This record gives sequence, structure tokens and C-alpha cells, in this order.
Amino acid sequence: MANLDKSRPNIVFVMTDDQGYWALGANGNQDIITPNLDQLAADGARFENFFCASPVCSPARASLLTGRIPSQHGVHDWIRKGNTGDEAIEYLKGMRGYTEDLKDAGYKLALSGKWHLGDSINPQKGFSMWYTHQRGGGNYYNAPMIKNGQLIEEKGYVTDAITDNAIEFMDQLVQTDDPFYLAVHYTAPHSPWTNHNHPDELVKLYDGCEFHSCPVRELHPWAIFSTAPDALTRENAMNPKESLAGYYAAVTGVDRGVGRIMEHLKEAGIYENTLVIFTADNGFNCGHHGIWGKGNGTFPANMYDTSIRVPFIAWHPDRIPGGMTVDHMVSAYDFMPTILEYLKLDVPKRPELPGKSFSKLLTGQGGSVDKDDSIVIFDEYGPVRMIRTYTDKLVYRYPYGMDEYYDLVSDPDEEHNRIGEDRCAARILELKNRLETWFERYVNPDLDGRLERVTGNGQLDRAGKYSKHYSSYEPLGYTSHVDV
Repeated sequence: MANLDKSRPNIVFVMTDDQGYWALGANGNQDIITPNLDQLAADGARFENFFCASPVCSPARASLLTGRIPSQHGVHDWIRKGNTGDEAIEYLKGMRGYTEDLKDAGYKLALSGKWHLGDSINPQKGFSMWYTHQRGGGNYYNAPMIKNGQLIEEKGYVTDAITDNAIEFMDQLVQTDDPFYLAVHYTAPHSPWTNHNHPDELVKLYDGCEFHSCPVRELHPWAIFSTAPDALTRENAMNPKESLAGYYAAVTGVDRGVGRIMEHLKEAGIYENTLVIFTADNGFNCGHHGIWGKGNGTFPANMYDTSIRVPFIAWHPDRIPGGMTVDHMVSAYDFMPTILEYLKLDVPKRPELPGKSFSKLLTGQGGSVDKDDSIVIFDEYGPVRMIRTYTDKLVYRYPYGMDEYYDLVSDPDEEHNRIGEDRCAARILELKNRLETWFERYVNPDLDGRLERVTGNGQLDRAGKYSKHYSSYEPLGYTSHVDV
């Protein structure tokens, strides 16, 4: 007994935590060891330009799930309080996720891994099987997890434990004729990376590695480093090979888990009738731009492509052409309509949702890329907003720090901020007007990120008028800047 109905394929959705586009062999990294993911990309569709909606985990995940931008769902920073305990907060209460549409269509839903959207102990958004992290990240051994409604410590390597539980869930799910949606949300490759947080056999794979994709550069003037134990400091950022070995080992650990899941799909007899998607919540800098971190690796927050561009692979035999590379720019807020249209389910016709389906791109019907200003990506992180075209990018800040403008044709690595150049003034004004018009159209004034004191140190409560606190965000100066 297993679902073999090709009109309702099973879905395995794999998401990592803090993995930049660059941290994958299939995307050109010749040092990192990811054979299973590389094979998935070779047999499926690999996206060159998939962008998260916010360069930090909780708001990025909330946007992927709901199709809303942060200024519509109100999760503007990584969730620091409200994960467990008597004051647990369901941050997305009343906001529909695409997983609920899947449940209504007869899918059985299971989550193994990270949630980090509040009230972690109670299954939400249509899930009935639930093994998750109590917070969002932390040590890879003795990790605080939730299993069968109980708070536990997972003694083994948590990446393997997430894989093990995903396979256990799969074994249960295939006992019926119903299709399933299995979410496998790894905490890797989020820090920590050293102090034996990763198995020696994975770390030793990188003995002698030169890490060509991770430059050692002068520190960014806005760079932030954590004072938490085992954190990267300003000093070891200039000699980071031990941390890089841990980061790469964490990605390889995920790759090993994906290989096991793919093999189990074969053993269960559902390999040919399963859609597999692999992506990350947000990007990450391992020395890129002189930063160790993502959007909150600096203050003010940054919107470099290394922070917002993530891997995205989709694989489905006989429906998604193998070996396909997609250059179109798409965003996490496009994913909700995409997955529903791909499954031939009703896509919500709600004008407040900004996303557009890229389902035709998955099946090779999207045509060639027209790299003009008709396709635009928008991002936000609290009072920092971005508009990106194929050719340039404007980062506009309300009110912290200077603005940035990059010509991505002549300066694809975003090295030269041209915000003050007279020759760019007309283009900058054009982009600023487009950015403000777009956000004015979609922002919920009660949850507007421009009005929130988001500093990258964590969210304490729901945003705007729904908050019980004077400020829902940890103020600057908090000494343990680490999002767990």
C-alpha cells in the first residue's frame, strides 16, 4: 500500500539552514562534497536565481510557507521568545500555509527537523507527525528536540536523527494509499562548526582543503561577531579553516542524509512518484564581503546576494526534465502558488499575495530568460528593503545606515557602492519609486517592518499592534548575537 497516483505525487521537501547558493557542488563549488545533491540537480531542475524573502531564518521560512512578505505575516527577525513553555506564541496564527491546502487535498503531512515559527511543541499548518527542534539551532549533539509531544535531548548527531525520523515517518506514511508531504528541515549548516559538533569522518574529508569559494578578506566595517561559546571571532575570522571545515562537513552531512532518503524512496517503491525539492531558508557568508553570517551578520543588516540567494533543486521523474538549468529570478514568496499549481490544486486568488507561480519553469515550459526590468525581486529585513533586477540592485534603509546601489553587470560581486554617483541618480530614483510603490501595495500597515526596531538580535513577540511589549525585538548591545 503506497500512493502511486501520478496525479497526486508524494512530496519530499528538504530545507537547510544558512546555506548559500555557493555552498553546493552542482552550483560550481569544487571543494564541497555533495554527490547526492549534485546527482539530484543533474537529474532534475537547478535554479540559478532563487532568492529568499528575508536574509534570516524565521521570516524567510514564514514567507516560504504562507506566500506573504514579512510585512504581511509579522515575523521580522529570528524568533527568540515564544518557542516553548507557558508563553509559547503561534506567530502565524490565522495565516494559511500551503501545507494546509495540501492537507485539504488529502495529503498526510509530517515534519522532521526545524520549525522555528513559534509554539514548537504543537503541530501546526496541517502537520500531524511532528519531530522538531525546540528552538531553531544549537549544538549538534544533545540537541533540544520535541518528539511525541515531549521535550527531549537527542544524544546522536542531530542531522542523522532528522534523517532517521524522516525515514520512520515515510515508513508510516506509505502504509496508506494517501499521498504524503514530508518536510525534512535540517538545522545544518548553521553554527556551531567546531568543538566536535560534527562527526570526525565528515570533518576529515576537508583536511588540506583550500576553500577556494570562501575568501579571507578584510572585515566589513559593519561586521558583527558573536560572544557565544564556540563562536567565530574577529581574530579567527582571518584564519577560518577550522570553522570552514565544520561548515562544509555540515553540508556534507545533509548530503549524506538526502542520499539515504532517496534510497529509501526506491525501497518503498515510490521513487518514480515523488517530487523532491531541495532549498535553504537563507544564504550565508563565510568570509564573503568580510562577513561571517547572513543578513544579521552586519548592522545595519545587509542584502548581499550571498545572504539572499539560495540553492533550489526540483526533481520529479518524467515530469521535470533532467539536467535543466533555470536562469529566471524567482522568490520564496512565489513558492506557495507554484507548488499548488504544480499539483493542479486551486491557487488562492488573493490580491494581497505578491507571488507568481513558476510551475511552468519546473516543467521546462517557461521559455528563455528575458533579462530586463520586467522581472524584479524584492526583499526586506525590518527597516531594510531591497529591489533587485537582473542588472542592478538598490538597498534602501529606514532609518539605519547608508543606502547602496550596485551595477550587477560590471560589478556582480557587489564590491562598489555607487549610491552617490551623479550618473546613477536617475536610475536610483526610478528603483526607489518602484520599491516604495510595490511595498505600499502589499504591506499590512499593522505589521510594517519599517516601523519595527529590528536589529538582528531576535524577535520577542508578535509585531505591531499584536505585541504585548514596548518593543518586540532584542535591542542593540545584546552580548550573545546568535540565532538559536
